[in-house]
Amino acid sequence: MSSNHEDEVVPLADLLLQKGWFMAAAESCTGGLIAGACTDLAGSSGWFERGFVTYSNEAKSEMLGVDPALIATHGAVSEPVARAMAAGALRHSNAQVSVAVTGVAGPTGGSVEKPVGTVWFGWSIRGILTSERKLFDGDRAAIRQATVRHALRRLRDLVAAAPD
Repeated sequence: MSSNHEDEVVPLADLLLQKGWFMAAAESCTGGLIAGACTDLAGSSGWFERGFVTYSNEAKSEMLGVDPALIATHGAVSEPVARAMAAGALRHSNAQVSVAVTGVAGPTGGSVEKPVGTVWFGWSIRGILTSERKLFDGDRAAIRQATVRHALRRLRDLVAAAPD
């Protein structure tokens, strides 16, 4: 499957360059696909600062500073963890904006409360946190690609709305 996300990345890149801002990505279920989509674009070093692939709970705590008690209480796929990942990505980078994703891409691992396709998103724009839960249909690849698209589109919208 092609993972070209140019339609999402180019407008985001333009906005970040206009504002002189950098972004960081904190990824669990996408395993680096957001960072990959961003760095597929030539010139991304002018606006993409770094990516964190924090697939395990330990990585979320060690690399992003997510409190293990938060994960134990709410689960890795939860709003508090997505928000903590987004905040941690800013704390552990030189970026002004971040996106974080944590979800169940499948085909196994789902539950009644968190079925396959459940993804929690966190965005931090200069320290202002936003979060959202989405439920995507499809196989593992489709869920991961939909997650990348939504993460980047919503980040673009939040950056566009943010004051300089």
